[in-house]
Amino acid sequence: MKIFKIALVFFFILFSCKGQETQSKIPNHFRAKVIGVKDGDTIEVLYQNKPITIRFAHVDCPEIKKHQPFGQAAKKFTSDICFGQIVTVENNGEFDRYNRLIAVIFNDRNENVNKELVKAGLAWHFSKYSTDKSYDDLEFVARHNRKGLWADENPIPPWDWRKP
Repeated sequence: MKIFKIALVFFFILFSCKGQETQSKIPNHFRAKVIGVKDGDTIEVLYQNKPITIRFAHVDCPEIKKHQPFGQAAKKFTSDICFGQIVTVENNGEFDRYNRLIAVIFNDRNENVNKELVKAGLAWHFSKYSTDKSYDDLEFVARHNRKGLWADENPIPPWDWRKP
């Protein structure tokens, strides 16, 4: 039993250090190629020949896995605006609980992809985790113009949709 506990501690330390090593090597500002779009607010980039999953800061898009309305539209929009491109990634070195880097993405036309999603009515400002009021303004305009998901009578925010 004692050997099992020692082995378990060893693997835990090894696993923990590996994740920190990967995270600490990522600069706050870098360029990388978008190699995958997982959903409207999550992409995968290739940086120094290693894939990094990125969760867009400030926004929350409708869910694909739970078939939320506009989830597929948000994913397509993100794909159309940045897939295959060399993008600029700006981050504060923060990772979410799924080990995704939280970042703002600028595409090859220098458009802020995070803000473009909100402008198109395909994302909410995720004010629980963001204090950037410019996203509130963009969401207000999209709501007023009934763009994207705001055309629905009662759109449900993804954080409520995810609840069991």
